[in-house]
Amino acid sequence: MRISSGTMTLRLRHPSPPVSITTILSSISTKYLWVSVRTIALVLLYYSFSIGITFYQKWFIKEFHFPLIVVTCHLVVKFILSWLCRVVYTLFTRRTRVLLPWNVYVRHLAVTGVASALDIGFSNWSFEFITISLYTMTKSTCIIFILAFSLSFGLEQRRPSLIAVVSLIGMGLFLFTYQSTQFNLEGFLLVLSASALAGLRWTLAQLVMQRKELGLGNPVDMMYHIQPWMILGLLPLAIAFEGPRLATSEKIFRFHPEQEDVLLTNVLRIIGGSVIAFLMEVSEYLLLSYTSSLTLSIAGILKMRIRQDLQHLRGPLNLALKMAP
Repeated sequence: MRISSGTMTLRLRHPSPPVSITTILSSISTKYLWVSVRTIALVLLYYSFSIGITFYQKWFIKEFHFPLIVVTCHLVVKFILSWLCRVVYTLFTRRTRVLLPWNVYVRHLAVTGVASALDIGFSNWSFEFITISLYTMTKSTCIIFILAFSLSFGLEQRRPSLIAVVSLIGMGLFLFTYQSTQFNLEGFLLVLSASALAGLRWTLAQLVMQRKELGLGNPVDMMYHIQPWMILGLLPLAIAFEGPRLATSEKIFRFHPEQEDVLLTNVLRIIGGSVIAFLMEVSEYLLLSYTSSLTLSIAGILKMRIRQDLQHLRGPLNLALKMAP
């Protein structure tokens, strides 16, 4: 109300127009559309690097029979690459990256790092004994372990529908690959152990990455902090099981002077695999930070199905290439 020149003037505020239900639904739809597109893009990125590293490692380990040594080298290279990424970021932005205190570092990342190392090491080691079909069948049990750990740590609610869906997915993939496997007990036990460790690994990694006070939501920061624990977890096994054989192998140390190209080729192949593994792990942690360990596992099971189809296509494709003029 305002009085001016003896005249009383009333100012009435017009109520703001109500927000329509259509507008609300439209904003919600846009949000979910963006989340869906982002998730699909991250899954496809993860598929490309993960399937690529599987076939690359399967091919390389058939010639270079030191899977634990190879994975240990991958871990060292990944640590160097993550350190370089942090240094470049600091140089360009003048912002320092997070660096955890020692007590927090040990308490939150030691178990996650060792479980990650053993998961990757056992998975690669199994390629010496089993086919990709048996590997796919056995590693599909990972989703059951992830569900069990997620329920134990309170990351997922105990819903019968969730348990039923996860069990059916794992059982369906098991039945699909059962008839096409060549069973090997040693390889089977290695992959089954890797599946259990993967369940623990990804559940703990989700807990760490989604705790904002730790500041490890960035995949590169997470990799920088976890790689040393992974190296410490795998290096003793690599030395114990493969060290003596590597020391007397012509692949690395006892090569002849005329075989220098063999040494260089093996080193370059290991570095190439390390770069692919680095990109795969970045995509894994990105997917994990935006979704959950259970989503990552379901995406991984679908990835295994695609990988198996590609494995079946390799035979006819190689035959066609050989017959081509």
